[in-house]
Amino acid sequence: MYDVIVVGGGAAGLSAAIFTSRRKLKTLVISIDIGGQTNLTNKISNYPGFTDLSGPKLMDIFRNQAKSTGTEFIFGKFKNIEKEGEGKDQRFIINLTNGESYKGRAVILAYGKVPRTLGIPGEDKFVGRGISTNAVQDGHIYKQKKVAVIGGGNSAVEAAELLSETSSKVYLVHRRQQFRAEEITIERVRALSNVEFVLDSVPTQIKGNSVVQALTVEDVNSKSQRELKIDGVFIEIGFVTDTSFVNGLVKVNAANEIITNEYCETSTPGLFAAGDVTTIPYKQTIVSAGHGATAGLSAYTYLQKLDGKPVVKIDWT
Repeated sequence: MYDVIVVGGGAAGLSAAIFTSRRKLKTLVISIDIGGQTNLTNKISNYPGFTDLSGPKLMDIFRNQAKSTGTEFIFGKFKNIEKEGEGKDQRFIINLTNGESYKGRAVILAYGKVPRTLGIPGEDKFVGRGISTNAVQDGHIYKQKKVAVIGGGNSAVEAAELLSETSSKVYLVHRRQQFRAEEITIERVRALSNVEFVLDSVPTQIKGNSVVQALTVEDVNSKSQRELKIDGVFIEIGFVTDTSFVNGLVKVNAANEIITNEYCETSTPGLFAAGDVTTIPYKQTIVSAGHGATAGLSAYTYLQKLDGKPVVKIDWT
């Protein structure tokens, strides 16, 4: 049993965990990674206090600070959340796709936008075992190995360019001939000798034993299939706001973002939300960090009130 469970390991989630752990609340962070979308940035210049730092390094600082205050971490994919009991006996059950479950008295939803999925056989099986959505963070794992990048936007083309620096072979798989990415970036990637464009093609299956070993792609015109022998797949097809995990427990707007008040409270007492998954207007790392801090303090206030203990809303520490 945890006092607070934070779902999401990005700027909002880690900031929330720092503030709850500092108040001696037993805190657990559940996430598929550490850093979230901040990891996609190779250089951050608009976060006060840091002038030349990569997203992954900044998030590593966040994680270490949360860990030093007592936060525990579990890596897994969030499936859904259930509520049981009322009042002081109310508990939230966080279920993961691997069958594990964790209970908390309060929950902070801070999982941000989630990567779009391909919906093909093998995708769920190899998450974290050859499938990634972050070339900046995971690219070094595939040094002198063969990888495939799926997508046609800036993130996909830039990922292919970055991976070409360390991987022996990069396949860029896109369902069309035309790209949404900037032409100047496409031209740079076309000039790279170890990048092969696999166009008018869609992935149909990811194969392997314990790790990824191959990707099957299908030509959208001829329907012929081809198997690419690879060691890793980078899915770069964008992000969506998914609130199906908490269906019925929170109110959302037309963009499927969780509606909160100024204290990051949702429509369910004890259930808070922070960062990009909410209606907060500016999707920036520093904004999410501040939002997470608010959620952490609000969760603390909620539990103090629940236990009949005094609380102070204004906190300068």
